[in-house]
Amino acid sequence: MLETKHIEYKQKATPELEKEVVAFLNSEGGAIYIGIDKEGHTVGVTSPDTLQLELKDRFKNNIVPSCMGLFDILAEKREGKDVVKIIVLMGYERPYYIKKYGLSEKGAFIRIGSASEPMPVKQIEALFVKRTLNSIARIRSPKKDLSFQQLHIYYQSKGKTLNEQFAKNLELLNDDGDYNYVAYLMNDINNISVRVARYVGINQLDLVQNEEYGHESLIKATQQVLDKLNIENRTFAKITHKERIERRLWNAVALREAVINAFVHNDYTYEVAPKFEIFKDRLVITSCGGLPHGISQEEFFSGASIPRNKELMRIYRDLDLVEHLGSGIPRILQTYSREQFKFMDNFLQVVLPIDEDLQALMQQEGTTIQVSSEYPASTPQVPRKYPASTPQVQSLLSVFEGVHHREDLQNRLGLSDREYFRKNYLNPAIKEGLVALTIPNKPTSSKQQYFLTEKGKEALQLMTSG
Repeated sequence: MLETKHIEYKQKATPELEKEVVAFLNSEGGAIYIGIDKEGHTVGVTSPDTLQLELKDRFKNNIVPSCMGLFDILAEKREGKDVVKIIVLMGYERPYYIKKYGLSEKGAFIRIGSASEPMPVKQIEALFVKRTLNSIARIRSPKKDLSFQQLHIYYQSKGKTLNEQFAKNLELLNDDGDYNYVAYLMNDINNISVRVARYVGINQLDLVQNEEYGHESLIKATQQVLDKLNIENRTFAKITHKERIERRLWNAVALREAVINAFVHNDYTYEVAPKFEIFKDRLVITSCGGLPHGISQEEFFSGASIPRNKELMRIYRDLDLVEHLGSGIPRILQTYSREQFKFMDNFLQVVLPIDEDLQALMQQEGTTIQVSSEYPASTPQVPRKYPASTPQVQSLLSVFEGVHHREDLQNRLGLSDREYFRKNYLNPAIKEGLVALTIPNKPTSSKQQYFLTEKGKEALQLMTSG
């Protein structure tokens, strides 16, 4: 395949690579392959992991405005050789430019055909005037005293640690250094409420269940909604003399992508959260905000995405809630048609129908109902029970009676070797999200203490009840 408007090949990571990224940010997005020559022949790269880290650092520091959350860097195999793929989305704060050259024809570029060309001054000025200033990153948090214990716990569960600079690194601060609205959404306590409602029929007349999530970190609310809808996504099975017919209400992969998209792309400047409504014949997911400015419906369906909240996108990717940039809508379209998307001026709806054959199966005698407890293997699972992984971790959980210093935990376990305790007991429990720190941004503090998370309490309950 030759280079196109959306594909660029590089034999190696050249110094002008930022130019290509800027051009895609200012255009419709695209992909850059490192380790493939101009003719499309695979030549490979050495140390792809090191190259990924180097490129992430370059784009973070050399491109303005911040493009964190707008690119993804992946290692792939082609013809048995390592290549690096850079996925770049269309930016929401155009024009983007190379920092050292400033906002000029030398620093700003646009994609024309298969080439990255300098952006004309008039186009730079026109885009700058249209740049959206009312993003949640620029809105000041309505609260000053914020806590991020839940966010720390979720990062710890992925084996990642947020250091003292996490607020800056995750872009939780505005230009004045104060917490912004992204921070408010990630805060342990906020006023954002997420509703999951169930109706008897096909309209909103007969409400039978109305569960409310939120008033907490948006990440935790997302996990709770995923859990809830996974339970609602029941399996209906009927055994005949020929076969066993088994169907779920909605395709699990498409359901998960639609939920994550609703949270990540919702317009929180209206202080309205996504809404989830279950009817007899469909699930309706409504998010605030129509299509982002500058993207057409055709581009939307092709996977060309402009993240309305790139800071949220970055956090959701860190926590493996988003797999690859631009993959969500194409995944949904593998099962459902474009007609299931409804675009309005201020809202976007995704309707996942329950087809008529399944509705008929649900009404037949001999049909059994099974509550599904797992997501398909291709997507991360949100379990409802959390078994501890090793006997050492189980032993550690069993001695908790509140909040403890490390020395206290060691004494309770009868262990004298500090490093052995950390390596085999404490660190694995923290990595699994079973144990959390009272001072998460200073893990080596002399005042550090440890406590069981909700996940850890469930694991302990599972142990004792078993």
